[in-house]
Amino acid sequence: MNQPTDEHLEELLAFAKDVARGAGRLALDHLEGGAAIEFKGPRELVTPVDRACEEYVVERIRQAYPDHGYFAEEGHQADGAWRWIVDPIDGTTNFSQRLPLFSVSLGLEFEGELLLGVVSAPYLDELFWARRGGGAWLAWRGAPPRRCRVSQTSELKDAVLATGFAYVRNETKNDNLENWRRLCLASRGVRRGGSAAIDLAYVADGRFDAFWEMHLKPYDVAAGVVLIREAGGKVSDFFGGEDWLEGQSIVVSNGAVHERVRESLDPVHEDPWVRRPD
Repeated sequence: MNQPTDEHLEELLAFAKDVARGAGRLALDHLEGGAAIEFKGPRELVTPVDRACEEYVVERIRQAYPDHGYFAEEGHQADGAWRWIVDPIDGTTNFSQRLPLFSVSLGLEFEGELLLGVVSAPYLDELFWARRGGGAWLAWRGAPPRRCRVSQTSELKDAVLATGFAYVRNETKNDNLENWRRLCLASRGVRRGGSAAIDLAYVADGRFDAFWEMHLKPYDVAAGVVLIREAGGKVSDFFGGEDWLEGQSIVVSNGAVHERVRESLDPVHEDPWVRRPD
């Protein structure tokens, strides 16, 4: 199959932006209603709104691109050379508490290569998007879109970082607390927002200088990684390799502080989720 053209990617990107906006509006419509909460595991929530947003996204994909596959957090899956990677609400805990840091995240890959990503933070009225070779962009509150670029911070002591803590933190030695302590002391500050997709978008936009986390899934990071790369940043797993989509460890940065951040992280202990290099 031939590689997609820029024109085709622009068509797909316009579709993805419209779908992300629609799912975001659906989430906002139910924000004040007090969503019922179910537990998928310790601390890991799901609400009927997560499922409704996922149904909306998947149905839009099926109608517009019936030959495309998809992999979504709440269980919808289908195979295809094109595959949409969908998090209908990234930051469900925040959403359930009516906190503003939640997002809709859509990544699209072709034959295993990530080509575009969209992150919508509907409460904040921020829409981030990027496609291969087209740069990363932000639209905010009706203002003209502007280009996103990673920060120019070159020293770890001057950097503002972000991270998160896994639902399974009581089940593994990799609870991230020692990493937080070490990097909090070495940097200007560390933030924990609760939506990895927003954290990655903020690295792409230069608001954070780097982000790291363990135990994330493809739908948490796929869209944000496209933003990072198109904004001039760097992506790796904890070991400096490329196993960040499925391997459940990721570091993203402006590039200049990447190795300092990565080298400050604890070696990954034996872990049922985090994959070590051979």
